[in-house]
Amino acid sequence: MNAPLYVTPPPIMPLPEGETAPQPVREVPQLLKQLIGLQQQQVGLMKAQLANQDSSQRWRNFLARWAEEFPNIGTACKQAAPILERAYLTLLSELTDRVNSAEADELGNEFALGEFLDRFGMRLGQLSNILGQVGPLADATPAPAAAPPETGPGN
Repeated sequence: MNAPLYVTPPPIMPLPEGETAPQPVREVPQLLKQLIGLQQQQVGLMKAQLANQDSSQRWRNFLARWAEEFPNIGTACKQAAPILERAYLTLLSELTDRVNSAEADELGNEFALGEFLDRFGMRLGQLSNILGQVGPLADATPAPAAAPPETGPGN
């Protein structure tokens, strides 16, 4: 068995008599203030960068700018988005079924490939583009506030 290992603390050396600890330099508080100032600037820049990356905020601002002329466009986009998403996913499902079926070998034939692209290519691209426009507006639109409970004449 090994004997227990004892660690001895380093010796404490007292300051020679007549000497005191060095006085803090006057530059240290100034340097600390500069560091704090730089850190505050850095936090401000990070907040600005985060705000620029928040695309939802940009779309909310866009909707707010045009709220007077197009008051219900955000709500309309919010209602249309699920319908468009369903149509997009249905088309994707049809496309993947076709590719994964035995008919996939036909895609080597130039005529069959042209038919496949005519059937799916343009529609899929256009639906994707439409979702790319409607989706952010729908996401930026706040959910409608819940209506307060109605009170009847007997309450």
